[in-house]
Parts: sequence; structure tokens; C-alpha cells
Amino acid sequence: DKATGYHYRCITCEGCKGFFRRTIQKNLNPTYACKYEGKCVIDKVTRNQCQECRFKKCIAVGMATDLVLDDSKRLAKRKLIEENRERRRREELQKTAWDRLEPTQEEWDLIRMVTEAHMATNAQGNHWKQKRKFLPEDIGQASTDNAPEGSKVDIEAFSQFTKIITPAITRVVDFAKKLPMFCELPCEDQIILLKGCCMEIMSLRAAVRYDPESETLTLNGEMAVTRGQLKNGGLGVVSDAIFDLGVSLSSFNLDDSEVALLQAVILLSSDRPGLTSVERIERCQEEFLLAFEHYINYRKHKVAHFWPKLLMKVTDLRMIGTCHASRFLHMKVECPTELFPPLFLEVFED
Repeated sequence: DKATGYHYRCITCEGCKGFFRRTIQKNLNPTYACKYEGKCVIDKVTRNQCQECRFKKCIAVGMATDLVLDDSKRLAKRKLIEENRERRRREELQKTAWDRLEPTQEEWDLIRMVTEAHMATNAQGNHWKQKRKFLPEDIGQASTDNAPEGSKVDIEAFSQFTKIITPAITRVVDFAKKLPMFCELPCEDQIILLKGCCMEIMSLRAAVRYDPESETLTLNGEMAVTRGQLKNGGLGVVSDAIFDLGVSLSSFNLDDSEVALLQAVILLSSDRPGLTSVERIERCQEEFLLAFEHYINYRKHKVAHFWPKLLMKVTDLRMIGTCHASRFLHMKVECPTELFPPLFLEVFED
């Protein structure tokens, strides 16, 4: 037979390697007996005729008995090989993930532009914790009767919220107007997109300012409110959805660019009813989505499946927008008309 490699410190064929291993592992050499006084000539033709002389020749040419592993050592070695193989596979997968496409120069320009638009229209910027004011605890508390929380609107809390709603809406409009591709759309489509995304973007801006220590959201960068206050102040069950989103997003560690890109994706939703430039808006959104995905690759988040999980938040925000539309009708019934700012009515009334 032809030698296949270096086995037990000798160059041997597979047959002699296997014979030597079995002999040592099963301690068979004491059972071997030569019929010809241990003087057999061992070659590839005669090797199977005398086991004792074959084993002696293995030792004579230098095969090492101490290199043959017993069952426990063999299993340990096999386990180590498997662990190393799995580790290399994980490293390769991680390397592949990290080597995914990062933003092109054109995409970096797009990311920079939308980030600047967000930061220029985001009240208090990154200093919101220092500048926020907590809504007094006695405002927006659950009513003393047996009505479920949020079913009745607390007028005092509602009036506090309406004071900040106009500047909050204005900032969303200003953000959109800083995006050239939005400004190039027909005016009618701009209005539809803004009315469709306004609550969703305001909710996102509030959700990323969730503070787990005080369990509050900061609205418009200035007013910190509890879940109950937001619920009783008019939003009802929508409050739970926004707070739950805030709790969830707190583990994502989003930076300004990621929040800005999320807002652009929400703004440029081509499925809003009544749009005329559907394909054009779809292409714009795809540009942002591609830049967004490449930026996520660049950021190398440690959260598993970060990109698909983040896209699911867009679905959550769309649901918040839908729920708020029906909740708005409830507010119209419960609250005096004079408390509704004109811009609030203009955006949320059909």
C-alpha cells in the first residue's frame, strides 16, 4: 500500500496505522504469537500472516505507542476538534456580517443630510434630560371613580399637552422640508405624507427619550410625563404603545443618524391613501432604507438580528398612528373645542 501520511511518528499506510492503533487501544499484543520463532519477513503481501512480527516491525521502525489515544482521550480530542470547528464557523459568520456593505460616499452624504435635518428640528437635542420639566404628579392622575384608566380625558392634562403639540408638529414639518427629495414632490403629496407620519414621528421622538429611572417619556424635549398621565391626558391605550416602544428602544442604543433615518423611512411611506407619486416616493424610501442598512452594518451593533428588529419598530409606529386616528375622535367628543390648537386639528382631522 502507499503511505498516506505521518502516523504515530512514522510514515505509514492506512492499513498499518489502523493495525497499530487497534493493537494498542485493545492491548492485543500479548495475545499475538508467531509460529516461526519471530523471524517472519513482513511486507505488504505477508503482513496479515503474522500479527506478532508485524507489531514488532511497527515498533522497530519507530511507531510510538504513547501517541495512541485511549477511548477517553480520543473522545476529548474529538470534542475539542468539534468545538474548534464550531468556533471557526462562528468567527466566519461574524466576519461575514461585519464585512457586509457599508455606506458609499453618496449614502454618507444622504445620512449626513438627514441627520442634520433631525438635529436642527429636535427640541433640546441631547440635553433633554437636563432641560426637561416633570408634569406635576397631581395632573393627569387616574380618576377616583371606577372608570378604566384612560377612558375619561383629564382636561387639565390635555390642556398641558396641547400647549406643546403645535411646536412638536411644526418641528416634524420642518424636518420634512429639509429633505430635498420631499420638497420636490407635489404639494398635495407632501400634505398627505405629513398628515400620515406626524403622530408616528412625534411618538418616535418621545420613545427614544424614555427614562427607565423615572419611567417617563419626555415630550417635545421639555415635558416629562408618566404612562398614566399620558393615558389620562387623552391618548388612552396609545400611551401604552408609545411607552412600550420606548422601553424596547432603550436597549437599541440608537444614535442621532439612526433616529433620523427611521424618521425619513416613516415620512416617505408610499402606501398612504391618496398619493399620486407612489413610485417616486417608493424609490426615495428605498434610497434611505439602503443607506440605513449599510449604516447599521457600519455601526456593528451587538444586538442579534438588529436590522430586522429595528424595521419591526416601523410597523409598531404605523400601528400607533392608526390607533391615534381613532383615539382623536374620542378626544373630540371628550374635550372642549377651544382647547384644540388649529394646527392640531388641521393635521389630524380628515
